[in-house]
Amino acid sequence: MKQELKLHPQSRCSAVDRIEVDIDRLKADAISLRYLVTGRISKLRLPVPTKRVRADELWRHTCFEAFVQALPGSAYLEFNFAPSTQWAAYAFSSYRTEMSVADTVPAPTIEIVTGVSSFELRATLGGLGTGRAFRLGLSAVIEDTNGDTSYWALVHPPGKPDFHHSDCFALEHPAAWTP
Repeated sequence: MKQELKLHPQSRCSAVDRIEVDIDRLKADAISLRYLVTGRISKLRLPVPTKRVRADELWRHTCFEAFVQALPGSAYLEFNFAPSTQWAAYAFSSYRTEMSVADTVPAPTIEIVTGVSSFELRATLGGLGTGRAFRLGLSAVIEDTNGDTSYWALVHPPGKPDFHHSDCFALEHPAAWTP
């Protein structure tokens, strides 16, 4: 399933024309995400790829994010994927409450492909719960070489960018899964 991220109305980004995300539910507890950024890629601030390790505060720079909320319930997971291939996973009991490192979630696989007019980050997530329905929020923070930071999401609630807001969890995947 392909979805387009929308630029937050208070953001600007002269380097990016479009961000799309392909989502594929691989099995009952795993999904793959393919973020495709098109535009003037040389104008983006992209960290150099490094060892795929867990790191904090990735959202302060160019970063791709996924929020997964198993249904029913208010708890959710936040995943951050940096172009460096560093990653993070956090658990919340409800909206921005009781944040903790999601250390029981397996490390995602992350691959990147950079071209002149496109940048692609692929991430595969497992350990999302066995066969439960879930809501998904997808977003991106993009830094450009002009020093601007832009915020992209499936849906933006009113006000400043807030990817944790329940309005951003715009996609629902049913519990039933068939290969």
